[in-house]
This record gives sequence, C-alpha cells and structure tokens, in this order.
Amino acid sequence: MQETFVIVGGGVGGGTAALALRSEGFSGRIVVVCDEGRGPYSKPPLSKGVLRGTEEPERTALRPASWFEKKDVELLTGVAATDVDTAARTVLLADGSKLTYDRLLLATGGRARTLPGGHDVPGVFTLRSVEDCLAIRGRLTPGARLVVVGGGFIGAEVAASAVQLGCTVTVLEGQEAPLERVLPPMLGQLYMRLHTEHGVDFRTGVAITDLEPDGEGVVAHAASGERYPADVIVVGIGMVPNDDLALRAGLAVENGVLVDEQLRTSDAAVFAIGDIANAPQPLLGGGRRRVEHWQNAQHQARVAAKNMLGGHEVFAEVPWVWSDQYDVTLQITGQPLPTDRVHLRGDIDGWQFSAVLTRDGILCGCVAFNRADDIRAVRKLMTERRAVSLELLTDPDVDLTELANDGPARKDPA
Repeated sequence: MQETFVIVGGGVGGGTAALALRSEGFSGRIVVVCDEGRGPYSKPPLSKGVLRGTEEPERTALRPASWFEKKDVELLTGVAATDVDTAARTVLLADGSKLTYDRLLLATGGRARTLPGGHDVPGVFTLRSVEDCLAIRGRLTPGARLVVVGGGFIGAEVAASAVQLGCTVTVLEGQEAPLERVLPPMLGQLYMRLHTEHGVDFRTGVAITDLEPDGEGVVAHAASGERYPADVIVVGIGMVPNDDLALRAGLAVENGVLVDEQLRTSDAAVFAIGDIANAPQPLLGGGRRRVEHWQNAQHQARVAAKNMLGGHEVFAEVPWVWSDQYDVTLQITGQPLPTDRVHLRGDIDGWQFSAVLTRDGILCGCVAFNRADDIRAVRKLMTERRAVSLELLTDPDVDLTELANDGPARKDPA
C-alpha cells in the first residue's frame, strides 16, 4: 500500500524536505500544506532584494510549481493545518478536509513578535511574508521617514534597504547595544557603527510603549516620553515559533518542539525542523537550541527526510548565520555570548575583519565582516572538535584556513 508523507509548512524547510524525499527514492504520496497562497519559497530576499525592488517575489520560489508537479508533489496552498491527531495519524485543514499520514513533518516556522496593539495601526508592519514585503515596499519612496523598532538582523536589513532607496531611517533598539544578548558589546557597537556611517539614526536604550496614527503617518511613543513620527514603521523584535499545532497534538513542546538528534518529536511518526525545532547541539557542548536561519532549516530537512524513510542520521552542525547589509556580509558561527573574549584580526575601518571568540580558553565562535574564510575555518575547527593552541588561534598573523587544514602557517608578509 502506498505511504503518504505530509509536510506542514511552505518555507525552505518544507520545500527542501519534499525535494529530498524524492531524491532519496521515496515513491509514495507527498503533500505539502502551505498556509500562504504560494508554494515553498525562501524568505531572506524579502528584507533585501525584493524590498528594494531589484528582485521580484517570483524569484524567491524554491522551485517552480511545474517542478513540484513533475515530481508528483502535491502543494496545498492558501490553507492552514489546524489540528493533528497523532493516534489516528490525521491532519485537519482549515477548509474542513483531512489528510491521513504515515509520516508527518512539521516545518511551520515562526511569526513576528508584535508590540501591544501595534499590528492594528495603519502604517505599522512586520516582515514575515511576501505580502508584508510588498506592502512595506510600496511606502519606501525617496524621502519617506522610516522608523524601525528593533536592531536585530531583520530590522537592520530593512534599514539598510530603505537607506539605499533614499529614505530617512531611524532604528530604535531597546537594549543598550544591538544584539546585546548574543554578542560581546564591542561587536554590537561596530555593528551599530556600520549603520551610522550610512546615515541611519541608530538609537539604543529606547523602550517603545505604543504606536498610534499621526495625521497621515504614524508615531512611536517611548517610555522616556520621546515621540518618533514616521511615514511607516517596521517592527523587527524577533519571532515566536509556531509550535501551537504541535502543542495541541500533545507533542513535547518547550521553546519550540522538542526533537531528538534525528529530528524526531515525542511521537515516532512525527518530525520537526527549522525555526520550531528545539534540537540537541552535540557540537556545542550539549544542551538544546532553536536556530532561526534558513540554512539550518534546509540542512535539517535533508536529514529529516532520510530518517522519515527509516534512516538513523544524526543532525549535528555548528550553527552559522549571516546577514547582508549595504556592501557588508556579517557572519556568525558557533554560539557567542556577551561575555566571550574577543580576538580581532583584519581591517576594522575597511570592514574586512573577524573576531575569534574564546570562552575559558576554548574556541566558541567567530563573528566576521566580509571575512568568510575565517568563518569557514572556525566552523571546521569546531565541527572536528579540534584542540587548537590558543596562542595560534588568537595570533592575527596565523592564517585560520591553514590552521584548520592542519598547518599553523603564518600569512606571508604583505
């Protein structure tokens, strides 16, 4: 009898899983449930090329619809999954129909955090979908006043895109430094400096209490009493994992859906990947973590597909995320903490540098601005759990790529 695999989620994770199942030779029925009115697509361009109008939304599609049709993958678009009955192995859809599954993959992603009442105010947006992006894009005309609430990656990418479109941009960050919870303060300050050098009014320690209409625009009110008038406000204060479906299904949920090293949930027939998957981190000294980045979802999808087919592959990667802002690619690998020691190498003023991070004398990550080779080298060292001399690791004259390839070679003099 033909097996049916159901995938809930139309992001890069869900689409990649369908692709991987066919590549692994699965010949049964595959159904991908997409709550948006389009097939699986990649979201990183929404805050960059699509927002600036240099890339059309259609280019974000993971594969053309014809590809899914050719591979006999059913895309159910514009319909949400509302409940899962793990005993009966069924998924209930918002239109009242049901899908019966042999294996289920949850790739439901996350939703944007909002300020109290802010999502009901005209001119206030979050950015999680193509529709969000197009609504914002239509308002980012030259000279428009944009206020971004939140100085994380999404907020910063929106700010950078808006500056390039000729907008006047103010970023309001609630912490004393951007990315304060995950980066040493020195690196947060450099991140902020990148934006101020491009004309962004970047303010920290600003707690926004409410948003309200202001004539034809909108205004953000701060706890200090300051007002920040704008033509458009984008709120980028993080995301909440869409684990409600899993919770209602009786699966183990704690800051996302708890999965094992093979990405299996507390029900052996159900797997979870991407933003919702709270997975073990064997290469980071144990513990669990959710990683909110498309590459993590993509790689987990491939592992989950193999294990849905009866495999026993362990997902073990050193996390790696990146963000393109202006002409700078900021990359982070490992699991940095604000208290980590920073060892700089490269040209800070020219935005060509990296910061190797150590904790208790042990390599724990790297942050790089336009230094991809250093990121790759540190990630390799951490993946292989290599014992590396701290003296070599922190010496700016030692080539990290050579070090990762077993050679403590020093760079040739310039």
